[in-house]
Amino acid sequence: MTNQAKNHLVTVRDLLRFAVSRFNQAELFFGHGTTNAYDEAAYLILHTLHLPIDRLEPFLDARLMPDEIESVLKILQRRVEERLPAPYLTHEAWLGEFRFYVDERVIVPRSFIAELLREQLAPWVEEPEEITSGLDMCTGSGCLAILMAHAFPNAMIDAVDLSPDALEVAKRNVADYGLNEQVSLIQSDLFSALKGRSYNLIVSNPPYVNAPSMQELPEEYRHEPVAALASGEDGLEHVRVILREAPKHLNKGGLLIVEIGHNRDALEQAFPGLPFTWLEISAGDEHVFLLNREDLI
Repeated sequence: MTNQAKNHLVTVRDLLRFAVSRFNQAELFFGHGTTNAYDEAAYLILHTLHLPIDRLEPFLDARLMPDEIESVLKILQRRVEERLPAPYLTHEAWLGEFRFYVDERVIVPRSFIAELLREQLAPWVEEPEEITSGLDMCTGSGCLAILMAHAFPNAMIDAVDLSPDALEVAKRNVADYGLNEQVSLIQSDLFSALKGRSYNLIVSNPPYVNAPSMQELPEEYRHEPVAALASGEDGLEHVRVILREAPKHLNKGGLLIVEIGHNRDALEQAFPGLPFTWLEISAGDEHVFLLNREDLI
């Protein structure tokens, strides 16, 4: 971002216009918390200026100090030149009202399962207080485990990931929410380290991107850990293991809820005998399925 920009940009409104123009000119891809250049620019500007990220209007015509303008231009420049997702620039991601620390050791939280946990999985869970044990498989930043702990305060939650780096990030988030006594972090290749453990509820947002889609990912997604995205040729490598092993780790009447991206057709073709229930979320009913333990045995 040039010295000319510094000399001509004075207010938040000026910076917002400038950022939207640059983001569109650079043909950035959005999908890590925002869906368009305007929302992303507003978020990055407000965050950098330490202003409430949900209140742009009162500050639009505020005149900024030179060092504030320079700070904003630096983060905008990184977004354009490095194609880093905004959450990696600010080290935060949001699921509803929940804020999580993130960096490039984990994928940016964006699971549709978060919407379902806000409703305590109603109507599938009739008595939330009776959920006493839960598992978040492929926990990444720990976000779903933390949301499970809030939705089901009587539940002891295991949060599992293969990546030690991811678990370090999850450890920070669990501590930030004061949940060290309720959420246990476990390094495991899926269920391999969970012998003898069983749960009322298992949720998972596992890797599910198929090989052709991995080749076509926008540059922003290439900053995320490949192991947290790719799942074999058809995107079902991890789900196959989860479906095979989950019944051994579900209590009687237990529920399995899994997010699988755009793989509904492929999954139903691969498992024609399973009575998948597809859950309604903001993006439709193609992305998250539910099965009872009894459906799996």
